[in-house]
Amino acid sequence: MENHTYRFFVLTFTANEKNKPFLSFFFVLIYLIGVLANTTTITIVYYDRHLHTPMYLFLCNLSIVDICYTTTTVPKLVHMFLSGDYTLSFTQCFVQMYFFSHAVTTEDLLLFIMAYDRYVAICYPLHYHCMLSKKNCVLLMVVVWTTGFLNSFSLTLTTSHIPLCYSNTVTQFFCEFKAYAKISCPSPGFQLFTSIEVVIFGLCPFLCSILSYFKVIIVILHIKSSDGRRKAFSTCSSHLIVLSMFYGTWMSMYIMPPLRDPRVFELTLSILYSTIAPMLNPLIFSVRNKDIKRALLKMVRRKIREHNHV
Repeated sequence: MENHTYRFFVLTFTANEKNKPFLSFFFVLIYLIGVLANTTTITIVYYDRHLHTPMYLFLCNLSIVDICYTTTTVPKLVHMFLSGDYTLSFTQCFVQMYFFSHAVTTEDLLLFIMAYDRYVAICYPLHYHCMLSKKNCVLLMVVVWTTGFLNSFSLTLTTSHIPLCYSNTVTQFFCEFKAYAKISCPSPGFQLFTSIEVVIFGLCPFLCSILSYFKVIIVILHIKSSDGRRKAFSTCSSHLIVLSMFYGTWMSMYIMPPLRDPRVFELTLSILYSTIAPMLNPLIFSVRNKDIKRALLKMVRRKIREHNHV
């Protein structure tokens, strides 16, 4: 039987009808807070010229990716809770897999670019505007988004041709690569392809980010002024927290040892990196960034004055 004749059953959190209204409200709340926080970040950076720098350009792109994360998974999940229909067609499954894979690949590369930005800013401050000129930054973003598109397209297209062997039940709350691989019969060639995928788009950006921050920390520790060390570290701390959340949950999800019953553990990690983390990222950057808070207050005051004049 061809794969496209299947309808996939999505195995979500609970079969208890009493919990579904609470879960629906919980995920809608997370979605709205995440979209609002990320949209606010994009708006602040767009309207404040002082924030038109490489670091905030990358932050805006991260906010766009985070909106894509939650929009790909949460609305469909809430629809399942409210309608009671936990099935996905072949097309729906792989469209969801494509957009989620695109977001994962793009964020993975983007976090490395943000680490590189901090590396250049602290280790080579005199060459910062030359190395990360407007032209170079735009080129980097084009490369990141295009790479995300090409990688996700090739991964999704290849996966869609792998035959199902065990079941049509996806043990996740959305259609994603690892959950599909568990119920399919991948060939040795496909397994090699996925291993190369993990190394290129997972391990390499992670190691490069770690190496960048290793060098940054060495430079910071050699700064004689304690105030200078504090300021230098404060520019990196937010990104380090976001980096730790992303790779911590991602590596726990995809590189964890086999468990007797991994479903609850995998679902918890999936919630963390696909819904909670995208909501927290803009809040982490805003709370720990004086420029963002200053620009936000400035924008709020301007809106209040405009309202009073009307």
